[in-house]
Amino acid sequence: MAEVIRVEAIWLATEPLDMRAGANTALARVIQVFGAAAPHHAYCFTNQRANRMKVLVHDGIGLWLAARRLNRGKFIWASSLHGAHVPLDNEQWQALVLGLPWQHVGSAISVL
Repeated sequence: MAEVIRVEAIWLATEPLDMRAGANTALARVIQVFGAAAPHHAYCFTNQRANRMKVLVHDGIGLWLAARRLNRGKFIWASSLHGAHVPLDNEQWQALVLGLPWQHVGSAISVL
């Protein structure tokens, strides 16, 4: 079966996003932080409390906006000390969405 959404790069924005934001507002933030929304890239944002996350994906034709919420705990997020955005590899992404410390897996050693 073919992939519906192909993601070649995952980016973490270090500044929080209002979770009431829809696709257009999230896209505006992507353009503000990253300069543009590149096809097949995923852009991740959290709220101030880091218990909710939104992911905007440009699939080459349109936009997909997904949301995730942790009922307990919070997402481990990069601070703005690392710049406005941080790249993640697939292994780090898998840890992040589970609420695990992604900074200790994959190529994140350079972000510490």
